[in-house]
Amino acid sequence: MDLTIRPRRLRGNAGIRALCRETRMSPDSLIYPIFVDETLQGTRHIDALDGQYQYGLDSVHLAVEDCLAAGVTKCILFGLPAKKDAIGSSAWDEHGVVQEAIRRIKAKYPDFYVITDVCMCEYTDHGHCGVLHDHDVDNDLTLEVLCKETLSHAMAGADMVAPSDMMDGRVAAMRKTLDDNGFENVPIMAYSAKYASAFYGPFRSAAGSCPSFGDRKSYQMDCHNRKEALRECALDVEEGADIIMVKPALSYLDVIRECSDAFDLPMCAYSVSGEYAMIRTAGQAGLIDEYKVMCESAVSIFRAGANILITYYAKELAQAMKKGDIG
Repeated sequence: MDLTIRPRRLRGNAGIRALCRETRMSPDSLIYPIFVDETLQGTRHIDALDGQYQYGLDSVHLAVEDCLAAGVTKCILFGLPAKKDAIGSSAWDEHGVVQEAIRRIKAKYPDFYVITDVCMCEYTDHGHCGVLHDHDVDNDLTLEVLCKETLSHAMAGADMVAPSDMMDGRVAAMRKTLDDNGFENVPIMAYSAKYASAFYGPFRSAAGSCPSFGDRKSYQMDCHNRKEALRECALDVEEGADIIMVKPALSYLDVIRECSDAFDLPMCAYSVSGEYAMIRTAGQAGLIDEYKVMCESAVSIFRAGANILITYYAKELAQAMKKGDIG
């Protein structure tokens, strides 16, 4: 047959396939979530997230060592405090769990890049992401406490802060707080399009952040909405965000693509706990090849337009990239 164009020429072997890849990935683009429990000594397996652990302040360095051994050089910290109250005051305590975790990590591994989640849900006794007025989260009062938390993280040595609360105007308020206090070089990675998702279940168990009543649909986004994500990203860009994010990842690949195309800032995607748990559980049940599905799903997120990926599979993905299975 006389065929001038044969696309299979560029698929003939591993070498040519790697040469012609359109989507390139690197361990440098991976962020690993670390849970630190102020009440814990040593480590504790997270039943809802098989293969993941909570760490005490005495053992958080072990999580970092595992990351570095795998080739992962960045983490995002989530804190489980010893005490909670209505306004989440331990979130901005100078010696709070995240603040102390930052100091301990930086004392041992000063070049390890530490990002902190900025929210109130782990610290409030009601589990919502801000200060309540009656049974609703008061947006503007919450901005005040988020700014306190942000500043305390920066003072403790955080390299970057990442607000996940979805309050209106929080990026502008946090940027002003950082700049006014001499932290103008601390970047903000905004959870810009964070959906009210059923995929967060295992995380809420791991972080102790389940709301005691109601849900978070009055501040997190409706899963039906695509254009709203563009609006939320545009607001965060205008307010001074350095990186924007879509969360969750796999069910929102269309949103990642549109927001990535629309804005020049780096795009982060968060492959959340439910996504990890489904792949992990199906793999253990022998229904899928966990390793291959892990790799393929990560590629799909980068192919959709992400530059950065927060994932519980960060260490395994870094190793897969080193082996050339993806990347």
